[in-house]
Amino acid sequence: MTFDDEKCDGIGLVACPACRFCPIVEGVGLLGYRIHKHTHKAWTVYRRSLKMSGSAFESLEKTLEKHIPDEELKEVKRILFGKETKKLVLPACAMEIALERDFELQGYMFEASTEQLRTPRTVRVGLIQNRIVLPTDAPVLDQITALHKRIGEMVDVAAMCGVNIVCFQEAWTMPFAFCTREKEPWTEFAESAEEGYTTRFCQELAKKYNMVVISPILEREEVHNVLWNTAVVVSNSGSVLGKTRKNHIPRVGDFNESTYYMEGNTGHKVFQTQFGKIAVNICYGRHHPLNWFMYSMNGAEIIFNPSATVGGLSEPMWSIEARNAAIANHCFTCGINRVGTEHFNNEFTSGDGKKAHQDFGYFYGSSYVAAPDGSRSPGLSRTRDGLLVTEMDLNLSRQISDKWSFKMTGRYEEYAEELTRATKQDFKPNIIKE
Repeated sequence: MTFDDEKCDGIGLVACPACRFCPIVEGVGLLGYRIHKHTHKAWTVYRRSLKMSGSAFESLEKTLEKHIPDEELKEVKRILFGKETKKLVLPACAMEIALERDFELQGYMFEASTEQLRTPRTVRVGLIQNRIVLPTDAPVLDQITALHKRIGEMVDVAAMCGVNIVCFQEAWTMPFAFCTREKEPWTEFAESAEEGYTTRFCQELAKKYNMVVISPILEREEVHNVLWNTAVVVSNSGSVLGKTRKNHIPRVGDFNESTYYMEGNTGHKVFQTQFGKIAVNICYGRHHPLNWFMYSMNGAEIIFNPSATVGGLSEPMWSIEARNAAIANHCFTCGINRVGTEHFNNEFTSGDGKKAHQDFGYFYGSSYVAAPDGSRSPGLSRTRDGLLVTEMDLNLSRQISDKWSFKMTGRYEEYAEELTRATKQDFKPNIIKE
């Protein structure tokens, strides 16, 4: 392979997913991706990521379909995923553009029973998962600009599919570099939640497409010059409706996030949009049932969980947590995770006695939506960029609440009293000894 300084924007070409900037096509490479010329290390990095076992396994759903006979597959899916979600017919032009721009596009729908006094409250939600576009050592502004371009392309398709609310993954404008514990250049990705260039970019998309945009970023709060892990909610009018910050910060494995920011101070905000009441439970907060619970108690009908999590740590829990939260809280939940392996120039350690390394692990995608009746959509790929479009009738939440009465039977006053006692220094567990 020869190298060339020439670059193009890649529109309409099938690019190496690590780079997306693809000038002159030379042939077909691994997994059918076209080999092309470039000067940076992206192609080498992507080939390295293919060696990881996690990246070779595309999705649970596709594996089941490949190995289980049709007559048994439907019953297996019923047990694993609940009531079957119908496929949503998406525009052919949207499918074609997704193919050209090399990202997966799926659509499903959750239906509610027909009511006599209420009309259906139908909303379409779009979840976007993606890998970074440029290598982690590319200039900061180039990385942000390239991600804006990539996400803009995917939002264009979301609009073609009639999406009302779109949510991006955690810290979507940057590599998930918090594993490195390095401050530079990663703190340079932080920007104002109200007036930053990413928020202005999202405002343009929201106004153009009459779409609510949820944009999780690394925020620099300029008054006190403090960093936060924040989700900005932009109204379909184009105005900033508000922001919410990550409530729970992990201190496990390579999740060294407290080197950069601490627990949020915005509580459990719920945003009243034209399309329904929404909340954002960022990443690690999904491990805390009370976190979901408080968003639900504040009236959330859809709770988004934008995340960045890797296969070696959380994948066995991924398909359970958001789904369980949907059941327990009578609401819809949406799990979004990035994809790919992100390599850094400098080695870092995990505090576990193992050798230093240059990557966090494999981000396994698998974004999905769960409904209050316990059903869930199939997940997006573990290996590819993707847009999941889901149509849901929000009437289903009250119907399931009436059926199961979890909140009516919750006995919250009793738990409030016991939790209050449990947080006191003189608390003694109620254990009966023999």
